[in-house]
Amino acid sequence: MRALFTAASGMNAQQANIDNVAHNLANVNTTGFKKAHIEFEDLVYQETRTPGTPTSTTGETPIGLEMGLGTRAVGTSRDFSAGNLRSTSGPLDIAIEGDGFFQITRPNGMPAYTRAGAFHRDAQGLLVTGEGYPVEPQITIPANATSISISKDGIVSAQIAGQTSVQQVGTLEIATFQNPAGLRPLGGNLYDVTTASGEAETGAPGTDARGTLAQGFLEDSNVSVVEEMVNMILSQRAYEANSRVVRAADEMLAQVNNLVR
Repeated sequence: MRALFTAASGMNAQQANIDNVAHNLANVNTTGFKKAHIEFEDLVYQETRTPGTPTSTTGETPIGLEMGLGTRAVGTSRDFSAGNLRSTSGPLDIAIEGDGFFQITRPNGMPAYTRAGAFHRDAQGLLVTGEGYPVEPQITIPANATSISISKDGIVSAQIAGQTSVQQVGTLEIATFQNPAGLRPLGGNLYDVTTASGEAETGAPGTDARGTLAQGFLEDSNVSVVEEMVNMILSQRAYEANSRVVRAADEMLAQVNNLVR
């Protein structure tokens, strides 16, 4: 009774889909979060007759006879479309308008990449993420700075107390990838490079198709609650339909068992 196992694979697939919807909805308010969706593929087929099988010396079958064995999840595709920009008026809140990622350094010394631009100043004046990871290239903001300005092309300037001129303290860079969908999510709004994503290509904002920066803004999650709710309903109905197939197959097996009584 192939239907039992085929329907079971469908139930497993829809469970994975619901898990993904739950993850998207849980991060609807996560800064810089990018929604994902599960990709599926059909399984192998048991082929009884191939198309084109000869039926006579001059004829052949126009179609074949094969039975599919269900489905499975094969990948998670991430949507890197831009989220809405939300004004915060925070001098160290920075959003990327367009393509690209901020580069930070993890405690193990390895780089990681993020779209979440909610930065802070640590005890040494370094520009860091909420987890304390420094932004690359490192930027140190003087302790006596009274105001900070960040231009669209990444130039960070500070007004120093007692000085009339503005002092440039560093330049932010943006990293781009040939295939952003190939980045590996690490959690904490961070992504890691893989062979599928290609190496990071860093440069000034606004150059080589990189996005520009917007100071005083953060990028919201690109999750659509309505879209995710629709996906959840469709998954629930598909799960229910597959469970009914399991019950139907069970009833058919019960009828077979009754034949020998």
